[in-house]
Amino acid sequence: MGQAARRIENNKDLSPHLLRMMFDEPFFARILRGVNIEFGSDVPTAGVMVKDGDVHMICNPDFVSSLSDDHVKGLLKHECFHLAFEHCTSRKLEPHNVANIAADLAINSDIPESELPDGGLVPGKVPDPDSPGADSPLAKLIATLPKHESQEWYFAQIMQDEEAKEQAKGEGNGFDDHGGWGEMSDEEKELVKGKMREVLKDAIKEADRTGKWGSVGGSMRSKLREMVSNEVDWRAILKQFCGFSKRGTRTTTWSNVNVVHLHPEHGPLATGAKRGYTSSIAVYIDQSGSVGDKELAMAFAELRGLARRTEFTTFHFDTAVDEKSETKWKKGKTPQAGRTRCGGTDFECVTQHANKNRHRFDGYIIITDGEAAKPKPSKLKRCWLLVPGTNLLFQPDRLDSVSKMKKSNKNN
Repeated sequence: MGQAARRIENNKDLSPHLLRMMFDEPFFARILRGVNIEFGSDVPTAGVMVKDGDVHMICNPDFVSSLSDDHVKGLLKHECFHLAFEHCTSRKLEPHNVANIAADLAINSDIPESELPDGGLVPGKVPDPDSPGADSPLAKLIATLPKHESQEWYFAQIMQDEEAKEQAKGEGNGFDDHGGWGEMSDEEKELVKGKMREVLKDAIKEADRTGKWGSVGGSMRSKLREMVSNEVDWRAILKQFCGFSKRGTRTTTWSNVNVVHLHPEHGPLATGAKRGYTSSIAVYIDQSGSVGDKELAMAFAELRGLARRTEFTTFHFDTAVDEKSETKWKKGKTPQAGRTRCGGTDFECVTQHANKNRHRFDGYIIITDGEAAKPKPSKLKRCWLLVPGTNLLFQPDRLDSVSKMKKSNKNN
């Protein structure tokens, strides 16, 4: 049986648990829909990690089969919280073993203890009282800590206790695997962060709309809402949009080896693979008077920094898209901010043009003042990049991103 066939067969083992989560824990079920769940023996228990720009939850089949139904539910909640609170992407603390313990203490505070598999670390409780380490400095410290604090708070408490810190630095703790968290590049972290932020937003909106949060309590709901409702710097939103629109690439490579794999021209060779990320994004520039050269300079300055792995293609528009203005913008080349149109503003023409060219682009950005009627839903990812002091005159679609530019004190 091939690897793909084994994976499909093994995934059936979690199907009843995932179905039960849809009814009992819809918030967590919605997050899990954005995660690739796989079985493999390369992790001793289970854990979330990033591979090829996507989020994967890897489960050791022997470990999962040893758990009760309640413990599987607790495991799934635990991994969802890691993703929601960005423990494996942007919140890097060193030493990483101490940070991993602090992350587990933060999220296990909000999971019923009866659902946590053996080894689950819970503030205010001695980890596994019957184990030889029950009297260790770390176990004693954890037993004194209150619940419902942040990862950073628990990290600080452990770092202040020299004996507990040394113990935490030297050994793994908890029931899940955190390996690989520190191996991601900044690009991968930003890519995954953008994807999971969108998944979290959708899960919160769905839970609020239906009133079905499952076991997620009021304080946790407020904390999650706060994470996605805080006003984010427009540059971060733009960066996340470009990251969320990226696709993985895989190219074949050849290298010389000592084994006999004869190539007719180059001798002994072996195949390999080189992975990366790329995207092609259209940028539509509103030609109305309120979108001036200074505003375009601000937008172009930010896009220039994102052009290393993204190809931007700019178009001008007013009541129609000026296809003659098309300019491809690759790394090191910035388009001119000249004008070719001077009419009104119509977003429908942009949406139709982008939909017609969806085979060319992975998403599109509209640089505008937002002062026009709402277009029809887009078949591509769409980002509204609003110049300073402006707002959309309508409610954006659920999958749209909105980035409001702001003038800084440095006149950028």
